[in-house]
Amino acid sequence: MVPLEAPAPSAPLPQENAKNEEILNSLKYVRPGGGFEPNFTLFEKCEVNGAQAHPLFVFLREALPVPSDDASALMTDPKLVTWSPVCRNDVSWNFEKFLVGPDGVPVRRYSRRFPTIDIEPDIEALLAQAPGSA
Repeated sequence: MVPLEAPAPSAPLPQENAKNEEILNSLKYVRPGGGFEPNFTLFEKCEVNGAQAHPLFVFLREALPVPSDDASALMTDPKLVTWSPVCRNDVSWNFEKFLVGPDGVPVRRYSRRFPTIDIEPDIEALLAQAPGSA
């Protein structure tokens, strides 16, 4: 299993304002600080919605148009929409999560409210299906 994170400058709430080269130092020295170094792949910032959306997120959003736990998840404040065009399958808030199988096929999309720890059973089910996992 390989966790990945993609900071997004406008997805849909612009919480990542740091430059790419500042993000790791921010994690290490500020929040959470204490010398923290992520043990997962951290992409450079990229757009997840709109005309400039990274191809990975276009692919994920097309494969899984809505979060499985909240199919009605939408932006609640139109003033926060900073991209165009706006589509129904847009990432509706920061901290949405996608689970992708070992074959590269998107399996499930989770809303921002879905606790990350609760993805564990889905991950275990995928790992159990993997060749040589018996």
